[in-house]
Amino acid sequence: MFRKADLEDLDNISAIYNEIHTAEEAGETKIGWVRSIYPTRATAKASIAAGDMFVEEVGGRIVAVGRINQIQVPEYSDASWNFKALDEEVMVLHTLVVSPQMGGHGFGTSFVDFYEKYALDHGCRYLRMDTNKRNQTARKLYKKLGYTEVSIVPCKFNGIEGVQLVCLEKAID
Repeated sequence: MFRKADLEDLDNISAIYNEIHTAEEAGETKIGWVRSIYPTRATAKASIAAGDMFVEEVGGRIVAVGRINQIQVPEYSDASWNFKALDEEVMVLHTLVVSPQMGGHGFGTSFVDFYEKYALDHGCRYLRMDTNKRNQTARKLYKKLGYTEVSIVPCKFNGIEGVQLVCLEKAID
């Protein structure tokens, strides 16, 4: 089940972020996040307050979380987008994460499917997202789901220095 996150979900979302930070620090994954910089409990709380944080829940457990809105981060202006869409035609997926304990069960794919349907329901047929160049797992998933990597933008992103931001897009009907 997909739904908007609320403050009661904050501990569970923070726990998923911490699991990923721990796996990153142990060298078990390469996402490019940095504990206490991004993402944090505060960023999750702000997203919940903004009303654009969504969770995927299975059997009462949050297995995936991400932000969906029409906010294109400033770094996107340096990308070479294939589709010259108006801002109001674009929906963006930010910070999609699947609990490391629940990886490999298709939750990332189902979350992206939800995102695409949400975009269409809100009149947006152009989809954009980003990931860190280091995050090969996400890059492979997005390619499999029909997203095109349009640019890699070197930047400081979400407070993290030296990010190679991979910008992706897709048009849907």
